[in-house]
Amino acid sequence: MSWHAALSLRFRRDDERTLVHDRHDGPLRVLKSLHPEGPGVCHSVLVHPPGGVVGGDTLAIELGLGPGAHALVTTPGATRFYRSSGALASQTIEVRAEDGSRLEWLPLETIAFSGCIAENRASFALDGGAEMIGWDVTALGLPASDQPFVAGSFTQSIAIPGTWLERGKVAGDDLRLLDSPVGWAGHRVLGTLWFAAGSALVDVRREALLQTAREHARDSELRGSAGASAAQAQVVVVRVLAPKVEPAMVLLTAIWSAWRRLAWNLPACAPRIWRT
Repeated sequence: MSWHAALSLRFRRDDERTLVHDRHDGPLRVLKSLHPEGPGVCHSVLVHPPGGVVGGDTLAIELGLGPGAHALVTTPGATRFYRSSGALASQTIEVRAEDGSRLEWLPLETIAFSGCIAENRASFALDGGAEMIGWDVTALGLPASDQPFVAGSFTQSIAIPGTWLERGKVAGDDLRLLDSPVGWAGHRVLGTLWFAAGSALVDVRREALLQTAREHARDSELRGSAGASAAQAQVVVVRVLAPKVEPAMVLLTAIWSAWRRLAWNLPACAPRIWRT
C-alpha cells in the first residue's frame, strides 16, 4: 500500500506574533507549533507517522510565509527512504516567502537505505526582502550497522528559483563517484547549509557569513572535508562530507547558531525536539 500525503502551512504575522494555520491530507502532520523564544518566531515540528517512505509513496509539503513572519521548521527524527521493488518514492517541498519574512528550514537527516529509488526535491522562492537559513543532511545507508548503500539510487534537488540550483543523483554501485577524492571521497554523509536572500546580500554581510562559516569548519573535526562559498550574490553555501551524521550535524548546527546571531541578531534557540 502506498501513502500519498500532503501538508500545507501558512505562517502570518499578527502584531508581534507569528501564527500558523495548517491543513493536511494523509499521514503528514504538524506535531506541535510552539513559541519557545517569544511570540515573533513560530517553531513547527512536522511528523510522518508511518516512519518511512517506500516505493510509490509521495510526500508533498507546502509552506507560505506572509510579510514579517518568522518560522523555524524541523522534524523529530530522520526521514527514511526504504528499499523499493521498483517504484519511485518522492518528497517535495515548495516554499514561498514574502517580503520581510524569515524561514529556518532545519529537518533532521535523510537516510537513503540500500535499494531505495528515491527523489527529494526542495524549492524556496524568496521575495526581495525575505531571507532564510536551511540545511539538508543526506546519509547513504547505515554503514555502522553493516547496511551500506550498495544498490538503488537517490536524487536530490535544492533550488532558489532563478538564483541557485543544486541537483545530483547517486547510485549505490557508482563507486567512481562515491569513493573518488573528487566525489564523496569514501564518505557516506553529505551536508549542505545555506543562507539565502531574495535580493543581493551587501558585500560586507556576505563576507562576514563566509568568514564565520570557514572559521567553524577549520576548527571542527571535519576540517579538510568542509568548505564555504558564495558564487552568487544572494546565497552563501556550506558543504561538508562526513563518515557519519553526528559530526556533520555538530558543525552545521554551530554555523547555523553563529549565522543566526550575525545576520538577525538572534541567539540560537535549538528546538526542544532535538534533545528528546
